[in-house]
Amino acid sequence: MKAVEIKNLKYTFPDGTPALKEVDLTVEQGETVGIIGPNGSGKTTLLLNIMGILEGEGEIFILGEQLNKKNINSIRRKVQLVFQNPDEQLFMPTVFDDVAFGPLNLDLSKQAAMKRVEEALKFVKLVEKMHKMPHHLSLGEKKRIAIAGILAMDPEIILLDEPTSNLDPEMREDLIQLLKQIPSTKIIASHDLDMINTLCTRIYYLKEGKITPLSTYELGRGTY
Repeated sequence: MKAVEIKNLKYTFPDGTPALKEVDLTVEQGETVGIIGPNGSGKTTLLLNIMGILEGEGEIFILGEQLNKKNINSIRRKVQLVFQNPDEQLFMPTVFDDVAFGPLNLDLSKQAAMKRVEEALKFVKLVEKMHKMPHHLSLGEKKRIAIAGILAMDPEIILLDEPTSNLDPEMREDLIQLLKQIPSTKIIASHDLDMINTLCTRIYYLKEGKITPLSTYELGRGTY
């Protein structure tokens, strides 16, 4: 079964500007797929359509189930998005509350939810920060806490929008190593070509709303 299958996806902004044009994309389960492209090419728009936050024309299948208004809530338990700016994702008074927010809203016992929170914080190596206020953390720590909040939901598919943006070299490398260890299917949109080349099994180039598969050879030579 394919993790994500997109057929002829089109999306137009309310002002009439076309953002995605006949996008076809298939992601197998367990794959890490990279989406690269210039600013304004439609990368974030594509991720938001996969999540059902934006609704374009065409078909999107998540784990064999076609995304629609009736099943959007159940599908969002299977696919989760890590935003580029973690401040858009962290809104609770403490790190623990942020990571626990999702699991506590699932049909889980409190004990099961707390176990997920503890495991997620251990995975991102920030258990010691669980009682801190998120806005007191560094950018790198905030990004890892945002990822912990997603992992605590136990999704089968994780979408990441510019995960390494604005990080110093050490924090960037730490985050890349963390992403390597996540077994879920991942779709990563980024300008960080070295990170994409390191993590991704397949790479697509998105420009002016149109998507094209790339080889690592093309990526390395910049021939796209």
